Amino acid sequence: MPAGTLYRGREGMWSWVAHRVTGVLIFFFLFVHVLDTALVRVSPEDYDRVVSTYKTPIVALLEYGLVAAILFHALNGLRVIAVDFWSKGPRYQKQMLWSVVGIWVVLMAGALYPVLGHAFREVFGS
Repeated sequence: MPAGTLYRGREGMWSWVAHRVTGVLIFFFLFVHVLDTALVRVSPEDYDRVVSTYKTPIVALLEYGLVAAILFHALNGLRVIAVDFWSKGPRYQKQMLWSVVGIWVVLMAGALYPVLGHAFREVFGS
């Protein structure tokens, strides 16, 4: 293989992979959400049973993961738009990616208590 033709797997590739993975995870969440919401028309008792399982600490962790996926996908999507439509976007794509990661970390830290506070109190007491 000639030198310089093998993609080296830098930040651009990993942001591409993370964007696709978060998109697929969000799609599956929406699919399950539509199915469990449709259950209310079939059997309200089963719907209530399913919804009661959503109040567990494990599901709270999954919700935090959902918030993480949505936030990263949205922020990275804005970065992709900037790279595509801003003439200097490709030149600054790496800096914009690290900005997205920094903003994502700050927002995820801010989401810790609102999303996981109830689960934390349930597991460790209030």
